[in-house]
Order: sequence, then C-alpha cells, then structure tokens
Amino acid sequence: MLRCSCKTIAKILTFVVVIAFLSLMLIPLRNAVAEKGEHGVENVNKLKYANPVKDIHLYLCAFHIAKNNPKFEIEAHHYCSMRNLNIKGRDIHQCVIYDSKEAPARLLGIEYIISNETYQTLPSGEKKYWHPHAYEIISGQLVVPDLADMGDKALEGFLTSWGKTFHTWPDPTTEIPMGEPLLMWSAGADGQISKGIIEKRDKQFGISSDELRKRRKSYGYQVPNVDVPKSTDEIGRQWTSKGPDKPEELK
Repeated sequence: MLRCSCKTIAKILTFVVVIAFLSLMLIPLRNAVAEKGEHGVENVNKLKYANPVKDIHLYLCAFHIAKNNPKFEIEAHHYCSMRNLNIKGRDIHQCVIYDSKEAPARLLGIEYIISNETYQTLPSGEKKYWHPHAYEIISGQLVVPDLADMGDKALEGFLTSWGKTFHTWPDPTTEIPMGEPLLMWSAGADGQISKGIIEKRDKQFGISSDELRKRRKSYGYQVPNVDVPKSTDEIGRQWTSKGPDKPEELK
C-alpha cells in the first residue's frame, strides 16, 4: 500500500515539475505579448523613436476628387505636421491622409501644403500637381474639428494656399493598395462634391457646411467658381475659370 502511494506521488510530482517548466518557458512569450500587443507597443506615445509622428499638430477633414476623373470623390482625414523650408519666412505642412478618423483606417496617401508665395516660385511644369484650397475653405467643406469654430479663423490664412496630393491607395474598396498612385484634386465650385457625402461627413461632427459657409462670409469674398480640370496637365486656378484669377469681393 505504501509502495503504491509512493509511485503515485512520484508520478504527480513529475507532472507538476513538467507543468512548472512549461509555464516558465511561456512567461517571456506572455510578457512580450503583454508589452507589445499583437503588432507593437500599445500606442505611439510608448514608441522610443516617434518624434516625426508626435510632431503632428493639425487635423483637417475635407474631400478629394481625382484629377483624371473628377467624379471620383472621397472623404479625406488629414493629420499634419509642419517644417521650415530653406527659404526665409516660408514653411510646408505635410499630412498623412486616412479614409476615416476611427482606427483602423486605410492610409490613403499624403498631401503637402505650401503658401501662394512658395507656389509662385515653382517651375511651370510642377504647378500642374498642385490644387487650390480657396473654394474648400469658403464653402465650409474644409474643417478643423479640434477647434471650436471648426477653423473659421485659422483657415483664413490658408485661403491662397496650395496642396499636392497623391493617394497611394487609389481604390479604397480593395483589400490592399492596387495600381499606380492617383493625383488628387480639390473641388472648385458648388456641385463638384455630392450632397450625400457632405451630409455624411457633417453628421460625424454635428456640423452644417452651409452654416460654416455663412459664417465664412466674414472673409469678404464670393464663393469661388472654378471648373473641374479638363486634363491632368491643366494648372489649377483659385477663384475663376477665365480671366484674371482674382477673388470677387462681397457687396
């Protein structure tokens, strides 16, 4: 009876030792998973080398259309940082663009934003890649959701700015990015962005683009009226389709 009990105890102890050993082997793996999650650290603030990302200070929401196919439209969420150019008194905003403000979101592409002064120094062959922002701002379609006034005051300084945007995920319905990068453009007049997509965006933030348009009359300008590009080689215009490209003041 005693001999049988000793054998049983020995088996039990052996089993316990094996389980303990396996548990010790799994601890580093569990710690790694706990520390990094499935794909990395918990968030960007825990990355050791994330200064470029932490430099993002501006969130914009607007709409893009494809320059080669203005009927293609998409809601674009911009997360922007700024750096100085090697030109006195000039800087550039550089933005990563997602299809949503909620994670996980598709990384659609990038946009660079420069002043009109910098734009005018570009070679003529380069200007065809840059779209204007005047209509987006005055119409109320471009917003800064983190600001109480949705950017009414801040965006006035961007009225004559220009953006260069390529979407490296040209068709957001695909599971992975397919095809060549797509040169994107901005709306230049009423009707170029469908009412439905504007209403969908406005609902997310509890705003009305029409109300923002009314408020932005304080800038003192008529809403721009620029036709969509007829070709990808066409250079952008800020205010009108023909004649001097200058704003018309409100009466």
